[in-house]
Amino acid sequence: MLGKEHADHYEHLFAIRLMQHLVVPTFVLGPDGRVIIWNKACERLSGVLAKDVIGTREHWRAFYETSRDCLADFLIKDRTIMELKGLYSTHSIQKDVHHGIRAENWCVMPHAAKRLYLAINAGPIFDEEGKLIAVVETLRDMTKQKKSEEALQNLAHKDGLTDLANRRSFDLSLDTALEQAKRKQTPLSLLLCDVDHFKLYNDTYGHQKGDECLKAVARAINQHSFRPTDLAARYGGEEFAIILSNSDEIGAMKVAERIRKIIFDLNEKHETSETADRITISIGVASLIPDEDVCAKNMIEKADQALYSAKGNGRNCVVLSNDNIAQDLSKGDDLGSVY
Repeated sequence: MLGKEHADHYEHLFAIRLMQHLVVPTFVLGPDGRVIIWNKACERLSGVLAKDVIGTREHWRAFYETSRDCLADFLIKDRTIMELKGLYSTHSIQKDVHHGIRAENWCVMPHAAKRLYLAINAGPIFDEEGKLIAVVETLRDMTKQKKSEEALQNLAHKDGLTDLANRRSFDLSLDTALEQAKRKQTPLSLLLCDVDHFKLYNDTYGHQKGDECLKAVARAINQHSFRPTDLAARYGGEEFAIILSNSDEIGAMKVAERIRKIIFDLNEKHETSETADRITISIGVASLIPDEDVCAKNMIEKADQALYSAKGNGRNCVVLSNDNIAQDLSKGDDLGSVY
């Protein structure tokens, strides 16, 4: 009997020492949620020493700034998949990983003073009678891969020249904004902007200078006009589009006029323009509270018709599709009359 106890004790010590020296960051919780093991790799990853966490339930401090369950805690507390979904960006159901669970998430790592994207696996350990005796959680640093993935996604959704959203991203965003506006019955506005006489600009100054001009216009639009929920995109060529969620026609006209004036004030020389001595833009505005019959094509058509009217009104002006009244400040109107 003593021989078996000695063997069991040896196996227990060996398992602990083996886990301590694993290259994979690993910690183990007992059935009461207290830390039993916190290996060397976990110390290196988190900046938290084993002596400071073993015997406590404060393992969360290694990964988050405020108290919350780690993946291993979900198994101990038998929390639901819906609760898991609320805390982790990506996760599995238990049957996919042999009664364990896996997830991925950004962790702030307060003690290591860095933010890491971790792939996390948690698995239960049962005794011979099926009683839970521990949960093992392993961690894998996926930050480089995640950042590379996000960079590729950004490339897929951004215009290479202007760094604004591209046409594909605009189309997806407009569909989403339209559905939200329908559901909430809130106003949605769309601005279509066109750089006036841009072909003449390219013919006069060359395509390289033309590209620099488009970049300058895009920067001005992006830096001076929007809330986080809005989207600016390169619609095509010298055309830009702006989606303004929860913005009525008054708000949209204010934004449009501000953009028009900002571009005018860039004072980008355009000697062959038939409108002014500098780069200017014309803007068409569509604004409505959409019903179920309104689609993205309808919004674009309304804004495009208003843009066509703006060009017909001498360019360098803003036209609202609802009434086709141009607010043309290039001919002496007071800015305050629009605001």
